[in-house]
Amino acid sequence: MQTQLKIKLSIFMFLQYFIWSSWYMTLGAYLGTLNFSGEQIGLAYGAFAWGAILSPFIVGLIADRFFASEKIIAVLGIAGGLVMLFIPRLHTFGSVYPTLILYCTLYAPTLALGNSVSMTHLADAKKDFPFVKIFSAVGWIAGGVVLSQLKAEQSTVQYYLAGGTSMVFGLFALSLPHTPPKKKGQNVPLGEVLGLDALALLKKPAFAIFLLCMFLICIPLYFYFVNLGTYLTQLKWEDMAQKMTLAQVSDVIFLILLPLMLNKLGYKKTIFLGILAWVVRYFMLSASASSTGTVLIFGAILLHGICYDFLFIAGQLYVDGEANERIRGAAQGLIAIILWGFGSLVGTYLAGRVMDMHKLATPNGDITHDWAAIWSTPAWIAVAVLIVFVLFFREPKKSEPASS
Repeated sequence: MQTQLKIKLSIFMFLQYFIWSSWYMTLGAYLGTLNFSGEQIGLAYGAFAWGAILSPFIVGLIADRFFASEKIIAVLGIAGGLVMLFIPRLHTFGSVYPTLILYCTLYAPTLALGNSVSMTHLADAKKDFPFVKIFSAVGWIAGGVVLSQLKAEQSTVQYYLAGGTSMVFGLFALSLPHTPPKKKGQNVPLGEVLGLDALALLKKPAFAIFLLCMFLICIPLYFYFVNLGTYLTQLKWEDMAQKMTLAQVSDVIFLILLPLMLNKLGYKKTIFLGILAWVVRYFMLSASASSTGTVLIFGAILLHGICYDFLFIAGQLYVDGEANERIRGAAQGLIAIILWGFGSLVGTYLAGRVMDMHKLATPNGDITHDWAAIWSTPAWIAVAVLIVFVLFFREPKKSEPASS
């Protein structure tokens, strides 16, 4: 039974991230064909932030109290697919932006719900969940490869691909084990839903500095997602979605190495390397704008595993170790809202604004950008965050990262 369950959950994770990959990284490239400004593209990427902010309400106030998880995932998947199929009909920012917010509000809760179903039914979640979760990276890679093979990075085909897969995903969710609402009939306080119980951790200076640095690093982080598709489009890269999935190959490799690094270096040095990788990544992209750049761009993409795993996965493990059993879920919910919600809103908006500030016109009237200046902006922000982290964050006195 466990083998069958693992196969189902692996397929579920594959489909979930295939959907995300098939439109998210190329959103800027597509919106550029509609003549959206950099600010509008940044706001469009910020639609996912609204989904992350609203997700706890759907999970905490609805899914945990009234409906079985697999059924609400099915409804969200099918409804999200229908919304995604409608996007190709829209051509103005005033119509695309709210529709993207609606879609992301439907999609984002499936991430937490899918993890919850997995943790509930896997016999040894600590051992088996990482294996299942690897298929999310495989799904992301597959989405980018299929998108490139269809030559759909700048076309509406990506939304038909994502929408159709989302409906299959929703139907497949019904095959998952029955997972009844955990808090049926209970009165769940709003503070618990939003993770406000975890604010008590801010009394620890090291934790407060950690949370501040995580929020601040999200500002430069989203320059990568908002701007890379437009950058590679202007460089006339072929099969760019497929090439960008090298980031997920790197992700898998460094996720495997993460426990070793935490045991050897501890949290502070590991997270330091994660922030440093963002600094290096953006300086490489900045340098690529004034050279042939191909090797530097591939290098920046391949740094993704260190950028993401050594910073955010290590950070989640740090939070897990600092929180006690009573507030552990609230602490993870709080950091998720700060990173993927408010941090994303600020980061995506600023990334779009900076892109507009450095817009240039070529002699024949085409639009291009001063990419060296654009990429150096998040690089220096990341340098500032790195300095704050090194000076003020303190390694936990008693930490067992690997067991966490």
